[in-house]
Amino acid sequence: METQRSAETGGQVILRNGSQPSIKGPDAWFTGVVRIDPLFPARLPARASGAYVTFEPGARTAWHTYPLGQALIITAGVGRVQTEGGPVQEVRPGDTVWFPPHVRHWHGAAPGVAMTHVSVAEELDGKNVDWLEKVSESEYQGD
Repeated sequence: METQRSAETGGQVILRNGSQPSIKGPDAWFTGVVRIDPLFPARLPARASGAYVTFEPGARTAWHTYPLGQALIITAGVGRVQTEGGPVQEVRPGDTVWFPPHVRHWHGAAPGVAMTHVSVAEELDGKNVDWLEKVSESEYQGD
């Protein structure tokens, strides 16, 4: 639960660890087992929200775009990222990835290793992502 906002806390909001339930990555948007742990919602007038996302080995997102872009901070494991028309690239803990606005991309875990990242994106008119078709096995393998 959130703590109360008060004059004593300067209006800050603390979201306590474990106060927000984990979410299973919906099958329509992900291939494989994915867990989403919300970190912070967008709070007007701010537009940024964040989540901690864990991909089991081989799991990945569908192709998608963000109207204002997306930042990833890789925190554990080995992952793969790709923008449309570009090569599949490997990412590791400490790497950061920026996907510009409206650029089709996907990301997920390597074949034999799980991967976790922090995702930060901004909402535009109440929406922060447009989901597209799933990534094929051939695309995932970089063929």
